Formats: sequence, structure tokens, C-alpha cells
Amino acid sequence: MIKLGERMKELRLRDGRTQDALASVLGVTAQAVSRWEKGICYPDMSMIPSIANYFGISIDELFGYDNDREKKVDLLADQLYAMIRRNDGKDENMEECITLARKGLIEFPGNEKLTLALAYALFNAGYVRRGEHHIVGVDGYSVYDIERHRTYPEWQEAIKLYEKLLLSLSNGKLRQKAIEELSQLYKNTGEHEKALHLAEDAPDIKTSKPFLRIKAFDGKEAIDAMGEALLESVRHSIDMMIHIILDDTTIPPATAAEMLQNAEEMFELISPYPSCGKDFGVLTCIQMLHSYYLWLAEKKEDAFVALDKALDYAKTTEKEFSTELPDLWPWWDVPEREKVMAEMQADSRWTEWVEKTRR
Repeated sequence: MIKLGERMKELRLRDGRTQDALASVLGVTAQAVSRWEKGICYPDMSMIPSIANYFGISIDELFGYDNDREKKVDLLADQLYAMIRRNDGKDENMEECITLARKGLIEFPGNEKLTLALAYALFNAGYVRRGEHHIVGVDGYSVYDIERHRTYPEWQEAIKLYEKLLLSLSNGKLRQKAIEELSQLYKNTGEHEKALHLAEDAPDIKTSKPFLRIKAFDGKEAIDAMGEALLESVRHSIDMMIHIILDDTTIPPATAAEMLQNAEEMFELISPYPSCGKDFGVLTCIQMLHSYYLWLAEKKEDAFVALDKALDYAKTTEKEFSTELPDLWPWWDVPEREKVMAEMQADSRWTEWVEKTRR
């Protein structure tokens, strides 16, 4: 109880209340409240519920227990997400992540942040341990291998955790994150009706954060907010364009290559506005995939030009990213990756390009 007085003073000042006001409610003198706040003495234990109720908080919050608990949960959640990010395409420490999240939930049963972190760890574990697999339907469109995906124990557990979370999570970032990740798992496992139900309950794009920020400003600040919203829209448009190319196997390679070039030019169209900027990481990945389709279209020289562009973009981000490009090529999962890679690696220009990535 040593810091109880400090906590009472903090809450009183937060609410703009006087010592006299608190004293009147509790039936004591203002001098008594003053002595409590200075730590000279403490209120009778029978008054604790009334004090907590006066400030609209729980008894645990009054003593600062909830604050300490929340800090510990936040630190653990941050640690978990940092560990999960290390598993970029391969299993580096997924079991460690999952174990740590489970231990956290033993200490803090039912905690929503840690439950979400565990679900996210399982979400990623399915990808890095077992992969995302596609099959080509009779109509020529790529679809998820849902029968295979349904056998992933990590994804099945993650789905149950997300569904349970959505029963209690209030609107906010945690709920949005849960919906986004659960929607993807529904798609991966063929639960399209459930995914559609989540989509129907989601807000319209114009009520999303980037668009609502425009209404929070005027003048130059509003223009900057519009630029940010435009860049975000372009990113999502390009992502959809890429997935159309990947999923529709009836698109000829030359057409796919042209579509990817158009995707890059979308950034050029908005570049006159400084607030829009460019996403060089995305541009790097676009050109990597571009080189794949150019090669299939028998435009082999252009394929290596695209690889050089990818390297130029990558160098504007992190040096490590540039050196990893040969291993990451062509970034996305494509049907003829091994065949095309073998052909490109047999070309001396591939060796020259790899050397350039290491400089």
C-alpha cells in the first residue's frame, strides 16, 4: 500500500477533483485525504471499495496491479511478435514462439493480446512448416489446395482461437487483426461462406483509417493525408493485380509481364506528389516476378534488365535485402519456378547479377 496515496492523487488530478470533494464522499476531512496522498498514513481498508468506485476503476487498478500486469503482457506480446518476424519464409524458431505464448497464457489465462499472439504464431507456423499449396482447376484458375490445408493442425488450432477471440474482442486494432488473419485461414481451408460473413460485417473502404485521416486535416495537411491514402490504395491495387496474374493461369506470360510493368508505372503516376512516395520493397518484388514472366515470354534480355531494376530498388532499402535476392527470386510461388530458375542460372548473366547483389 506504500504507493496508494500517490495513486489516489494521480487519479484525483486526472479527474480534476479536489481533496475536499473526495473527503466529502468518504465522510472524512480534507486533511485526512492530504495525509493519505503524502503517505503519512493510509485509509481504512473498508474505504478501499468506495475509493475505487469514486474513481471508476477496479480495486486492482487502484493499487496499480492491473497496470503492472498490462505492462508485462505488452512486453511479452512485443517479444513474441519480434520472434515471429524472424521466421521469414522458413522455420527459425516457431516452436519456441508457440511455447512462449502458451506459457504466457498459463500466467495470464484468457488474455486477449497473448491469445492473439499465439494464434498468429500458429498462423505463421502452418506456412513455414507446411507451405501454402495451390492446384489448377479444370477452368485454368489457380485455387488453394484446401484438402491439404485442412490437415494442418496449426491452422485448425489458430482458427478456433481467432473465432473465440471475436466473441469478446471489442472494435479496434486487435479485432481488425484477428479478422484479417482468420479471413485468410478461412480462404486457405475453403471456408468461403465464413470468410464472406466476416467481410459483410467489415466497414466500407471510405471509413478506413487512411481515408478518415483526410477529414481530420485541411490545406496542405489534407493533401498529405490524401497522398498517403492514395499510396495505400495503390499498394493494395498492385497486390490484387499480382494475385490475379498468379491465380489465373490462362493469362499468357507476355500479358502477365505487361501487367506487372503497368503495376510499376502506377507508382510513377502518383510520384509527382511528394507525400505519396514510393514503396521500393514492393517495386523490388514486382521486378523479380516481372523477370520470371519475361523469361517465359522468351524476352530473356528484358528478364535480366528487370533483375537489375529489382536490385536497384532493393539497394534503396537494406543492404541485406539486396544480397538475399537470388534466394528469394521470384518472391511469389509460381508454377514453373524450378524450370525457369534452372534455365536462368545456366545463363552467364545470372552469375553476373548474383555478383552484383553481393557488392
